[in-house]
Amino acid sequence: MPQTTAAPQPAFTRVVAGAPGSAPVLVMVHGATQDQRTFAAQVPVFAPHYRLVLVDLPGHGGSASQPGPYDFQTYTAAVTAALDALGIERFFYFGTHTGAGVGLMLMARHASRVRAAVLEGPVLPDAPLPSVVTAQREARDVARSGGVAAARAHWFETAPFFRTMREDPVRCRAAAQRAIIDDFKGGPWLDSTPARALDFNLDDVVRSACPVLVLNGADDVPDFLDLATRLTPRLPGARRMLLDGGGGFPHWEVPAQVNVAVLQFLGGIGA
Repeated sequence: MPQTTAAPQPAFTRVVAGAPGSAPVLVMVHGATQDQRTFAAQVPVFAPHYRLVLVDLPGHGGSASQPGPYDFQTYTAAVTAALDALGIERFFYFGTHTGAGVGLMLMARHASRVRAAVLEGPVLPDAPLPSVVTAQREARDVARSGGVAAARAHWFETAPFFRTMREDPVRCRAAAQRAIIDDFKGGPWLDSTPARALDFNLDDVVRSACPVLVLNGADDVPDFLDLATRLTPRLPGARRMLLDGGGGFPHWEVPAQVNVAVLQFLGGIGA
């Protein structure tokens, strides 16, 4: 008998309807070990202009843990299912790190739905990022040998993308960021499901011709800076911004700069 594939489980979403019902939708998706609380400094600024849909990826925040693999296909299917359940067809998009990679997958698979995208510290789904691979491998090893709590501590204390927060904990609200990480369930670290072949082609993103803003902190991890440098010219009409004072998480570390940049960029797209 032919195999059947279960319908993807929608990701947990929170809708902030501060703007009028006719306002455009802005979907916001976090990175690994984060959840929608990472956008706390953006929500009150964006809500008067957009209907915000904040998403928790599978295994993060309010989304349920599930059998693996935890990969871009799983995340993208969960976000798509959540938007379908909400009846959202067209939207603006803001993703950071893994969330930015999901944005690229959405642009490749559902080009007509993404009106414009802001990609912060983007992770290209098929690009090697040695610093990310090393940090994730170490976290998995610690989680499996010493438990998830130990892995969460190791992640924040050693992963290079949190360096700016560790060095300037007051300005970068390191304690609040650590609280988000401490709520991470650890499912992606504990999952041992073999990785699937990635169904992604950057040429499909290029053909989508969606307006894109690529953001990085000026003090971001070299892997992310190099990837953004290589990615931006591939995307027709894409703009790139480096934000002073920001490291791996500019929306968290220098939120005022990010908020202005995003509002100006999306506001310039028009309806």
